[in-house]
Amino acid sequence: MTDLERALADIAEVRERLGHVQRFKGYSGFAAAMSGAFAVAAGVLQLAVVPRVANAHEGHLYFAIWFACCAASILINYGAIAHWYVNDASARDRWQTATVGLAILPALVLGASLSFALLRANLYAFMPGVWFGCYGVGLLASRTMLPRNVVFIAAAFMLAGMGLLFVPAGIALAWWILPCGFGLGQLAIGACIMRERTVRR
Repeated sequence: MTDLERALADIAEVRERLGHVQRFKGYSGFAAAMSGAFAVAAGVLQLAVVPRVANAHEGHLYFAIWFACCAASILINYGAIAHWYVNDASARDRWQTATVGLAILPALVLGASLSFALLRANLYAFMPGVWFGCYGVGLLASRTMLPRNVVFIAAAFMLAGMGLLFVPAGIALAWWILPCGFGLGQLAIGACIMRERTVRR
């Protein structure tokens, strides 16, 4: 190995260690997986209650189901972060909590604002694209504090969101779209977080 190759290897090792130091420890793999389970359950509920959206009443039911799912996911994930913050966080970790919150907050606020604007205009078919896209952007904004593989999941969310904005309403609002995306995506994120914690030990 030449001096240059040795120096590059050292730099790569330093970057890897810095990446591990930057990772936010407050994320819960279990909470992420549970939010994925919520999405699957909401998809089943949509199939039973409003399998297709053909009018304003059905559109409001669709929105209500997925808004409740989103609220439950936010509660369990931020509840896990709050529990960790109170019981396990160091001073540096507490500073990271604020950084993580600010990184993903603009995407969440934008997603919520666009959702209510689309609801008001009865443009339900655009909601899944907005939800996927905004969530993907939020994950990418906080990518340095997440396991490395989550970046690929975040990119998939964003690309799926862009694609869903251009598909027919029957596909965008199908009962299986959000469970496949958010259900499988959140389960995968939960698995990445759990795997990284296991490797660190």
